[in-house]
Amino acid sequence: MNYFKTLIYGNKILKVNNIKSYSLDSELILAKVLNSTREELLINLEKKVDDLKFNSFKKLLLRRKKKEPLAYILKKKEFWKNNFFVNKDVLIPRPETELIVDQVLKFTDLNSSKHILDIGTGSGCIILSIIKERPKWHGTALDISKKAIKVAISNAKMHHLQNKIRFLNIDIDKFKEKNYDLIVSNPPYINKINLKRLDDNVRLYEPKIALKAGVDGLSEIRKVISKGQKLLKRNGKLVFEIGNNQMNKIKPLLIKNGFHINKICSDLQSLPRVIVSTKL
Repeated sequence: MNYFKTLIYGNKILKVNNIKSYSLDSELILAKVLNSTREELLINLEKKVDDLKFNSFKKLLLRRKKKEPLAYILKKKEFWKNNFFVNKDVLIPRPETELIVDQVLKFTDLNSSKHILDIGTGSGCIILSIIKERPKWHGTALDISKKAIKVAISNAKMHHLQNKIRFLNIDIDKFKEKNYDLIVSNPPYINKINLKRLDDNVRLYEPKIALKAGVDGLSEIRKVISKGQKLLKRNGKLVFEIGNNQMNKIKPLLIKNGFHINKICSDLQSLPRVIVSTKL
């Protein structure tokens, strides 16, 4: 069977199983199996696929038709300007989280030298994306999951930044190192009820530890704010992501803990998504 007919086969399977991006997904899965790019695949549609590769293609299609996220099947996800290795031990990086990187780069200079802390680093995509663009910075990345730290270290090595960042498997509650210039975080912020309502591709596959945040969805954000107050230098910045309908509850928490709110950034759906604040 040639590439073209193989893609038609893949499209049918994914379309019947209500995968909206069936055509693109088939192309990316076949490109992975063939160890080529999607572009190379599309200009060589008459080339043959051997039986071994076709069987591999079918196995990956089966995973996708069961709603497993494409990023886990491909073992990579693009974030900011780079690709990151991902697996089921870490949350898949989202475009809205890029707002954290965008804001940090806007209020800091290229030649500045800062000490940054990333709380709940996951794949490491936030701190690695920032330090790639701020060569004089160094930092610390924390995660409660040992498996997530392993993924983050892999990404640091892939981007040649392993000497710039310490990765620690520790809960923020137990971390006591102070005097950071900046703290970034994409903490869990899904409440108990909404956790059950998430799409299958998230609910069934992404790590619950990186999503769930108690009855009101604020248990981890409270920790980030209270610990941020202790760990930041005076005038240090805290930049973090929040969930839907949380803004009005988070504002008083920040003020109570001695933070000034500089900016509230909205995502593409015009929902408040990232807060930039300063420790007074």
